[in-house]
Amino acid sequence: MSGLPEEHFSLKGKMLSPNDKKLEKLDPFYRPSMSKQKTSAEIISEARNALRTVGTQRPFTPREDQRKLFGPASSRTLENRPPSSFSLHASSFESSDSRPISGARLCPLELKPKAPASPTTEEDPSLAFPKPPVDPAKIRRISSARARLFRAASQGALLPDRTLPPAESKKTVASKETVVMGDTMVKINGIYLTESNAIGHLKSHPLQLTYDGGFSEIKKQEMFKGTTALPSHLRSGGDQGKRRSRASSCFNSSDLSRPETRAVSKGDVQEKETEIEVDEVFWNTRIVPILQELEKEENIETICASCTQLHHALEEGNMLGNKFKRRSVLLKTLYKLVDIGSDLLSLKLAKIILALKVSRKNLLNVCKLIFKISRSEKNDSLIENDSILESLLEVLRSEDLQTNTDAFLYCMGAIKFISGNPRFLNEMISKDAVEILMNLIKQINENTKKCGTCLPNSGHLLVQVTATLRNLVDSPLARSKLLSISALPLLCTAMGQYEADKDVCTNIARIFSKLTSYHDCCVALANYSRCYALFLKLINKYQKKQDLVVRIVFILGNLTAKNNQAREQFSKEKGSIPTLLSLFHTFYKLDLCAEKRAAGAEQPQAPRPRAQAEDVLIKLTRVLANLAIHPGIGPALAANPHAVGLLLATLEHKSIEDCEELVINATATINNLSYYQVKNSIIQDKKLYIAELLIKLLVSNNMDGILEAVRVFGNLSQDRDICDFIVQKNVHKFMIALLDAKHQDICFSACGVLLNLTVDKDKRVILKEGGGIKKLVDCLRHFGPTDWQLACLVCKTLWNFSENIISASSCFGDEDTNTLLVLLPSFLDEELALDGSFDQDLRNYHKLQWETEFKPVAQQLLNRIQSHHTFLEPLPIPSF
Repeated sequence: MSGLPEEHFSLKGKMLSPNDKKLEKLDPFYRPSMSKQKTSAEIISEARNALRTVGTQRPFTPREDQRKLFGPASSRTLENRPPSSFSLHASSFESSDSRPISGARLCPLELKPKAPASPTTEEDPSLAFPKPPVDPAKIRRISSARARLFRAASQGALLPDRTLPPAESKKTVASKETVVMGDTMVKINGIYLTESNAIGHLKSHPLQLTYDGGFSEIKKQEMFKGTTALPSHLRSGGDQGKRRSRASSCFNSSDLSRPETRAVSKGDVQEKETEIEVDEVFWNTRIVPILQELEKEENIETICASCTQLHHALEEGNMLGNKFKRRSVLLKTLYKLVDIGSDLLSLKLAKIILALKVSRKNLLNVCKLIFKISRSEKNDSLIENDSILESLLEVLRSEDLQTNTDAFLYCMGAIKFISGNPRFLNEMISKDAVEILMNLIKQINENTKKCGTCLPNSGHLLVQVTATLRNLVDSPLARSKLLSISALPLLCTAMGQYEADKDVCTNIARIFSKLTSYHDCCVALANYSRCYALFLKLINKYQKKQDLVVRIVFILGNLTAKNNQAREQFSKEKGSIPTLLSLFHTFYKLDLCAEKRAAGAEQPQAPRPRAQAEDVLIKLTRVLANLAIHPGIGPALAANPHAVGLLLATLEHKSIEDCEELVINATATINNLSYYQVKNSIIQDKKLYIAELLIKLLVSNNMDGILEAVRVFGNLSQDRDICDFIVQKNVHKFMIALLDAKHQDICFSACGVLLNLTVDKDKRVILKEGGGIKKLVDCLRHFGPTDWQLACLVCKTLWNFSENIISASSCFGDEDTNTLLVLLPSFLDEELALDGSFDQDLRNYHKLQWETEFKPVAQQLLNRIQSHHTFLEPLPIPSF
């Protein structure tokens, strides 16, 4: 016997070196590495933690058969959702959007001037009844101005968008715009201008046809003799408000966003005249021939080619946008072609129409046109070839959301369909789709906050935006962009504001389900502390809505898998654990009812896919297993009768053959809870019943189930009653047999159970049954150089077994004694033991395990064997 202290080893009652004691002070749970990719050492360490996280698959989202604004699973009724099917014709478009918006549109002038009352004339001489000019030169000047005006009218600039019936024409209210031309000054609507400026003013504010088709006449109002200074109110701008008021009184509702009338300089007029002249030449030589080709409507190919030429010509002539005066002619021609009904042509038309910056109803209709085409998946290639995506994104980027919510809805619907095709992902992301969509969500959030309520149209739009983002987050670049612009809090805000909209919440939950499957995104969401209360609120609100709650619980499982701070933060939220257990109880009952219905069916049913209720239970048990890792939460869960009762009921009613993942997750949760040896632990109170349930797993053919069961026995076998149960039920023989499994984790767990059994002197003899000693030595030989933790467990078990050793040969047998005398010295040689082809990280990890766990125990065991063995011949040198 050596003078070394005789101590027993168990899974928890270890003999610790100084380095071991340092390690013992570390938290028993896993702390996530700051690196993005796990090291080899971390992977091994996780597999050996007494408390383990549980993984699961992301909830499956079936692909919708048809492209619609809202899928078959939508919570919206048909009456409360915008239509996905509609008819669209040329007549759907309005011509009022076709006119240029470069200046204010003037109201028709009255044919006959009305003489003002005499008091007014006295007060304001400028309103005197007009007198005819007597100077022939002045008459020629007026005639010249009139000629310019009528020449502009003949070129189409003065034509109205549409005519009204005579009945409505009577309702028109005309306001006078008088033009008085003297030697140098002119007065227009009370504004004094030079003659040249007056001509520019009239050019930029053309006259209109009255509703009955006649031109308003220009009446001479006043003559100025000589040169006079501008009135003081014009110099100071004092009458500016009145002038604006009079001008605005002539606007119709579609003119509200147009620039106000302003006086222009002589240089501006000359520049404008030059621009019109150049445009006129370009128009006649480049645009008119193409429009003539379009009007022929010979065949689709020719028309499509002409549309492409037209777009290029307009771009070359700088005629795109809403400032071009001939825009009305273009748009009317394009609208007529919509009735041809060709998808290819319609896309080309839509691209030009959007480039001409239509608004309001016409913007809505062109977005509907693209939406209608994009509903057919076969048109994806047409959309790709015509680059219509950029035009759609430009609508979202540049148009006003509140004014064009319906247009945005169909625009986003088309983008959503496009995003479902992986071919478009890179293009969408490169064109800043992620930033544009998140800016749209930000605007919706701000508008909702201002209004104090969720507008239905905004909710419809948000469904399309979030569905598109759900498709985009499959791309690593999209995920990186979302993190860089802090998108996750914005999504949480939208989720909170629209918590009553299940479609919005489900889409955002799908986004988070994907994002939290990646470490960096998971950390970002976990750090947003408000998300936990939000998720709990949604679980309570939609407790029986499986498609939503299963994703929220999956997200919580991801957040709590590797982040101890997330576990603590979640547990501190009011009602967190009761909410989870209530959800567990609800779906456990639903699952039982489903099984009863299936059992009562007259005809045997085909093997079913994973039931919806079962899927929720799988995700729930995972969250509970992860939470149990926290030393402040685990003991409380172990002492919670409701939590333990639901887990045991699950093991009672489910077989691993039918519900593999659920049974394994429930067993893993029980394993984590059994780690805590607390007085009021329900696990400890029901330990024998749990052991009975575990035997079903041990005799199954599922190695993952066997491994989880053995791990639970590893914790429970620290209790003497469980050790007696193991021997009575011959479970120890099963553990010895598992040493031959050639599976490191199974051997590690089985060896842990045997180690606990050998603490009891009466049970040490069981190691000789079934060749237990030989199997332990074989494990040491096979796994020692690559797994020093397992090698340490083997040495501890042999140390306990040999406590009362008299002779090494009689204790271990001659063959195993000689093997140990060869293996242990070689394993204790640092150069031999650590001479493996590992990367530096794994080599450092192995060295740490070798120095702190294996070496102290192996050295004591070797000393004991050597002191109780007689050497008869030299031992062979082992090779590895």
